[in-house]
Amino acid sequence: MTSIVRNQWYVAAYGREIGRDLFSRTICGESILFWRTEAGAVTAMSDRCVHRRFPLSEKPSHLVGDTVVCGYHGFTYGADGVCVAVPGQTRVPRTARLRSYPVVEQDSFVWVFIGDPALAPSARIPRAPWLAQEGWTTVSGMEPLAARASLLIDNLLDLSHETYLHGGYIGTPEVAETPITTEVDEDAGIISVSRHMADAACPPFYAKSTGITGRITRWQDIEYLPPCLYTLHSRIAPVGVLPNADGTDPDAFHVEVVYAITPETEHSTHDFWAVARDFALDDQGVSDFLAENNRTVVLQDVTALDVLERVIADEADGYQELSINIDTGGLAARRMMAKLAAAGSAAGLPTPATR
Repeated sequence: MTSIVRNQWYVAAYGREIGRDLFSRTICGESILFWRTEAGAVTAMSDRCVHRRFPLSEKPSHLVGDTVVCGYHGFTYGADGVCVAVPGQTRVPRTARLRSYPVVEQDSFVWVFIGDPALAPSARIPRAPWLAQEGWTTVSGMEPLAARASLLIDNLLDLSHETYLHGGYIGTPEVAETPITTEVDEDAGIISVSRHMADAACPPFYAKSTGITGRITRWQDIEYLPPCLYTLHSRIAPVGVLPNADGTDPDAFHVEVVYAITPETEHSTHDFWAVARDFALDDQGVSDFLAENNRTVVLQDVTALDVLERVIADEADGYQELSINIDTGGLAARRMMAKLAAAGSAAGLPTPATR
């Protein structure tokens, strides 16, 4: 049974990646062609000509106005995927049309709906407003992961690994030492994992970006919306500095770390990452530092998870994992993902959207 949950919105790209060049990315096992119309709208359709399967993203395929011309035999498609011209005849076969995909551009991401297009309007698109909101500055990127998406979900919901895998960048002993609290809202489809450190060492990632020289109060509040969006609400302040009674928090530094987790195939993943901050908004040096260091942290995860994927592929059936308290968020995510996947399999239909 497939582990990919369908009838869901997934991040396909950053808006900046898609322009007037033909752009292809495999999402949930489906090769999709993206491009912008002359009016600037993003369109998405199957990246396979209906005639002989030639990928429309491959040269000499090209755009002419708001049509795509296949570089193999000249089949030409409109922005809705419908073929408008074929070589050697005036009649266009009725079935000459590409699968088109619902697409939405939001919060700097381009979201594509994988599944029954009729279900797209009623399915939730998670929000990450800080990525394109006044008062915040963002750095972002994407790294390919040669591992299944569930391994990345496990990784992000258990941040105790920061102490060991990311020491010298983002990890300190207090992350692994501090207990977590986990809440699961089945109706809303949200898993929350929190770790509040009252007195912790300040890792280089925050010391060099905020300028704090001493120990810190460090909060990590995770929200995961299966199957695709993860946010770490990170609060950093000098020890003893807490929010005001009215909820305002002027003396702290706030960082929103966002991951869009998009399966490429059953065993590979697009790892979109972004770091938004509400301080040093115009300081390019801080932006460059956070971009370089967060990418380093992401690549450390990628290396570890690629190893795990190879290990899992080679292990004998029946291997039993050991789980402990720090795994409660990841285990909840596994249950919720399995429920989403099974809902469609039981009916022999694509998985219904979570609301």
